Amino acid sequence: MLDANIKKQLDTYLQNIVSPIAISVSGDDTAKSNELLALATEISALSSKITLEHTPAARTPSMSIAPVGQTPRVNFAGIPLGHEFTSLVLALLQAGGHPSKAAPELQEQISNLEGQYHFETYISLSCQNCPEVVQALNLMATLNPNITHVMIDGALFQDEVNQRQVMAVPAVYLNGEHFGQGRMSLEEMVGKLDTGAASRKAAALNEKEPYDVLVVGGGPAGAAAAIYAARKGIRTGLVAERFGGQVMDTLGIENFISVPYTEGPRLAAGLEQHIKEYGVDIITDQRAAGIHSGKLLEVPLASGATLSSKSVILATGARWRELNVPGEAEYRTKGVAYCPHCDGPFFKGKRVAVVGGGNSGIEAAIDLAGIVEHVTVLEFADTLRADEVLQRKARSLGNIDIITNARTTEVLGDGSKVTGMKYTDWVSGDGRQLEVAGIFVQIGLVPNTEFLQGSEVELTRFGEVMIDAKGATSMAGVFAAGDATTVPYKQIVISMGAGATAALSAFDHLIRS
Repeated sequence: MLDANIKKQLDTYLQNIVSPIAISVSGDDTAKSNELLALATEISALSSKITLEHTPAARTPSMSIAPVGQTPRVNFAGIPLGHEFTSLVLALLQAGGHPSKAAPELQEQISNLEGQYHFETYISLSCQNCPEVVQALNLMATLNPNITHVMIDGALFQDEVNQRQVMAVPAVYLNGEHFGQGRMSLEEMVGKLDTGAASRKAAALNEKEPYDVLVVGGGPAGAAAAIYAARKGIRTGLVAERFGGQVMDTLGIENFISVPYTEGPRLAAGLEQHIKEYGVDIITDQRAAGIHSGKLLEVPLASGATLSSKSVILATGARWRELNVPGEAEYRTKGVAYCPHCDGPFFKGKRVAVVGGGNSGIEAAIDLAGIVEHVTVLEFADTLRADEVLQRKARSLGNIDIITNARTTEVLGDGSKVTGMKYTDWVSGDGRQLEVAGIFVQIGLVPNTEFLQGSEVELTRFGEVMIDAKGATSMAGVFAAGDATTVPYKQIVISMGAGATAALSAFDHLIRS
């Protein structure tokens, strides 16, 4: 099951187990059950503090983890490999008494939650967003005896997926009812359960002293800006909805100079760790709602709090552009998807469409072609915009069709899931229809700058923040970097460089004013 290198790393991690734990496996004679049992056996053999038990469970194959003598509250229905292997390792360590890196006040908040909370999370092993949710809920179950959690691999429990019509992951259910969809942070989920948390946090944020530099945004540009600012020895804060930004939605990264290959969540984790080494005040689960000038610059937050600073760096990034056609909102997560890596496995053997002929669209089509029955790519222009190497690969695959001059006009469905789509050939004017089970939208990015509308910060007609060569905006003391700006190329390495430029410019502004 595990190669020698992974076993060696795992053996090192398991040295951190403080108290004995038990792994309970429920299986039958199927190949997947045998695979799970082999995994559990290999893990238990690596530590004398791990015992292996066989216990029947509601789902098979499944594995549960708990301190010896306790009823398990952390469960894996399926085989937690792929992106979920880290979730398994963390569950083992936390059950064995190794402390979490989550903020102590947040852990206390979780421990004090009252009521019964039984969580179920449907995932796919290729989903890079799922582990964050699984790990957060596993930690909550570890800290509070009133909370249980089970990770469910949708590929192995297709009947449940069909019954609940799960077509996008992660999909979280609480006490049998839908709780949340997509990537969610630990703070965000705890906040939904602890209804008084938001007001308490807002009050605490209002008491914070002014910063020298406040970075708004937690992606590569924001991370670089925070590090460069903090290295100058000035008081630096970073506020974001969640750390990592759009990088968290990126699977393979092969153009980050000096790193031949990495993945978005791994890069984001490295950025966060680097920032923490400089003592930056990181504030997450908060969304900027504007910016105002005065004696100090003020950034009001959607929670009702306001942060103040002598200078501000805007690095709010961008998000996937939507089709904005009838049916899209209604069938989002019910067949309309934006992440082929996450949701592709739910369309195995089905016909799907990819809207967009750029690099992202053609890469999505190539990835999906190995899973689904057939992929139709629809591109608005008369030619594809993707790199030629990607186009050649897509055209070489027998189950990919490419349609150009196609303007998507409507998403069709039966009330519960997507059944097709309409598009118009804008050259001939003819309307046409495709029967598909899924529609993957890959048509570019929209800057996250709505909160700047009406402010002194000048935006382009596309909503991008206008900056000069030093990252300065039209508002005194306010700088910007990354995908939210007029920088011509939206790349991770360019965003990082722009973040560094903005921070150095902000420091120069401070010492001169």
